[in-house]
Amino acid sequence: MKCPFCGEINNKVIDSRLSKDANVIRRRRECVECNRRFTTYENIEEIPIMIVKKDGRREVFSFDKVRSGMKKACEKLDISMNTIEQFIIDLERDLKETGEKEIPSHIIGERIMSKLHELDDIAYVRFASVYREFKDVNDFVDELKRLLSKQ
Repeated sequence: MKCPFCGEINNKVIDSRLSKDANVIRRRRECVECNRRFTTYENIEEIPIMIVKKDGRREVFSFDKVRSGMKKACEKLDISMNTIEQFIIDLERDLKETGEKEIPSHIIGERIMSKLHELDDIAYVRFASVYREFKDVNDFVDELKRLLSKQ
C-alpha cells in the first residue's frame, strides 16, 4: 500500500477492525518513511450477477431496478419499504449463492411475483400486468380468475 503523503510503499499495520456488518476490514497504517498514519479499507471484490433478458440481452442485476418495480406495484398499499428491501437483499444473496454467473430474468420475475402474492394480491396483479405484458382487460380477468381459484 502506497503512503498517500510521501509515496513510500513500506508501511506497517497498527490496528485492524471489522466494520459493523463484518463485510469490510478497516486497517490503520503507519508509513515507515514519514511516520504519518492513514486508513485503508479492505473488502471482497464481488463478481456481478448478469441477468439474461427475454430477448437475449444481458445486464447487471440492479437492486434499484427491482426496488423501483416493487415500489410501483406496492404503491398506496400497506407494505413497508423495509419489507421490500429485505426481500431484495435476500433475493440478491440467494442469486449469488447459486454460483451461476448468468441468471435468466424469468427466475427473478417469478420470485418477485411469488413474494408479492404472499404480501398483497393487488401488488401481485399490478406487477404481473407489467411483467407478463398484459395486452388488454381479458388478460387481467384471466389472471384474477387464476388468483381467485387458488384461494
